[in-house]
Amino acid sequence: MPLVYHPAGHDDDLRVALEELEAGRWRTTGKLLLDTGAHWALRTSRTQVLAVAAARSDVVKVWLDEEPGNYNAQLMSARVAVERALRAHRQRHPATLEFEFRARREVLLAARHAPQDPVPWVCLVALAQIDTRQLRHEHRLAPAEPMLPSGPWGLLYEVNQRDPYNREAYHRVLQFLLALDGPQAASLAAVFDFGRWVASQRPVGSPLLLLPAYAQIEQRRRSHADPLWRRQWAHESTLDYTLNAFHDWFRKTSREQCSVADLHCLAYALWAGHQYLEAAEVFAAVDPYAAREPWASVHERAAGPDPGEALLLRARAESYSYARSHGRRAGPHP
Repeated sequence: MPLVYHPAGHDDDLRVALEELEAGRWRTTGKLLLDTGAHWALRTSRTQVLAVAAARSDVVKVWLDEEPGNYNAQLMSARVAVERALRAHRQRHPATLEFEFRARREVLLAARHAPQDPVPWVCLVALAQIDTRQLRHEHRLAPAEPMLPSGPWGLLYEVNQRDPYNREAYHRVLQFLLALDGPQAASLAAVFDFGRWVASQRPVGSPLLLLPAYAQIEQRRRSHADPLWRRQWAHESTLDYTLNAFHDWFRKTSREQCSVADLHCLAYALWAGHQYLEAAEVFAAVDPYAAREPWASVHERAAGPDPGEALLLRARAESYSYARSHGRRAGPHP
C-alpha cells in the first residue's frame, strides 16, 4: 500500500478545512472550529495543524478583518502569529523578537476573550521555546518535582487547569527543555526525567504515555554514532513504557483521536523493541498515513533517496509478516 503524507490523517473534516484554507477560503475552518466547540484536545490539535498551513498566507487576516468579533478568528490569528514567531526563531531571523512580541500580544488578547480555553495558554508555553536563556520570569519557575529543571511550569499549570494532560502543552515543554542554551541548557537526562515523570502519572487514555519514547528519539537525533542504539528499545525499563502506551493509550482510544505522529512513534518503539504483533496492530490503525518522524531521525543509513521512509517500509513489512506467520490479520483495517 502506498504511503500518504497528510497532516490531517484520519480527520476528514480537518482535511477539507485545510484544502479550503490553502485555496484562500476560511469559512470551512470557521465551521470546523465552531463544531469542535469545547472538545479541548481536538480543538488544540486542529488549530495547531490549521495554523501551520495558514501561516503561509494572509487567509486568517482576511477572516479576522471580515469578522473582528469572532473568537475563533482571533484564536487562529494568535495561532498563526505563534507559528510565524517559532519559524523566525528556527531560521534565526533578525526580527524574531518582533514576531514574538506580536504573537504574545495576540495570544493574551485571546486568553482574555475566552479565559476557559486552554489553547492560548498552550501558545504561551510554545513561545517559551524562543526564550532559550530563560530571561522571562515565567520561564524559570521551580517545578513541583525536584528532579526537573526550572521552566514554564506556571504556564503548564494554567493549561492543566483547563485541559489536564494536554498533549501539545507537554510536548512544548519538552521542546523548551531541548532548546535551552548556555548555562541553562538541560541535559538529556533531564529530558528523560520529564518524559518518565509524566508517564509515571499514568494518564490512561493519553498519548503523553509516549513522552519517554519521544525523549529517547531525541537522544538518537543528537547521537547518531551508536550502532547498537536500537537495542535500548528492548530493555525492560524502556519496553515497559512502550507497552503501557500501547495498552493504556492506543487500545483505549479511537483511531480518529490518535495523531499520525503519535501512532508512528508508537509503531517504531514497538518494532524496535521486537514487539512485532503489537507493531502490526498500530501500523494497521495508521495506514496508509505516514509521518516523516521518527523515521528520519532513527534510520540506520538505509540506501536510497529517503532512508527514513525506507526504514518505515521495512518496519511495516516485517511487522505484518510476523503477524501473518502467527495467524494474525495483518494490514490496514477496511
